[in-house]
Amino acid sequence: MSAPLSKDLREKHGIRSIPVRRDDEVIVKRGKSKGREGKVTQVYRLKWVVHVDKINREKANGQPVPIGINASNLEVTKLKMTKDRRRLIERKAKARNFTAPTADDIQMKEVD
Repeated sequence: MSAPLSKDLREKHGIRSIPVRRDDEVIVKRGKSKGREGKVTQVYRLKWVVHVDKINREKANGQPVPIGINASNLEVTKLKMTKDRRRLIERKAKARNFTAPTADDIQMKEVD
């Protein structure tokens, strides 16, 4: 469940999107909660939704319940960096900068 990065993070890391993790800071870009910011509290992979801090609704008895938001409707504004995540970013950035060989780069072998 990946979410797009903010423009600042795109320029800094050289990638467009990254899987969402707990404790990432995000902003909602689409839907009823558009414009609201918060920290990811749970990534619910079974339902393909992300729960964000401060985005709740109240049940009939007044108890708050988190609203599930699709990861594609979020934008990551701050990453929680770990060693594994740093390696993932480096690997994706390296692959993104990869250029396919052109016809000039490939030398044709003569066939008998």
